[in-house]
Amino acid sequence: MTSRYRAVTSAYYRGAVGAMLVYDITKRQTFDHIPRWLEELRSHADKNIVIILIGNKTDLEDQRAVPIEDAKEFAEKEGLFFLETSALEATNVETAFMTVLTEIFNIMNRKNLVASEDQANGNPASLAGKKILIPGPGQEIPD
Repeated sequence: MTSRYRAVTSAYYRGAVGAMLVYDITKRQTFDHIPRWLEELRSHADKNIVIILIGNKTDLEDQRAVPIEDAKEFAEKEGLFFLETSALEATNVETAFMTVLTEIFNIMNRKNLVASEDQANGNPASLAGKKILIPGPGQEIPD
């Protein structure tokens, strides 16, 4: 691998907060390539990136080449979210995106909470210990 490729790859993943690794349940080879893609993601992306493994084309169940158990086992071993979808039938597609987005949101909230706590503990200008008045209907904010 050339250093030029590595530079492009690192730039490509920089700032990514979520990733979907998608394989075709009817083509075993696509699933067999997932570990390589996962390794690339983990070596170039942020360590807190949210990753979901997605088996697509559940509408072709009769042609399944990747047992759901294999994918679940892999996802569990690697700490990935897992879902099967059918883009053709729009089955679980929205759920896949919502799963990734919800987890990204939760991670960002946890980071903000920790940052706020750090700021409150070390910054006398923080809101820690201050009373905040929230007026109800018809009330005025005191000066």
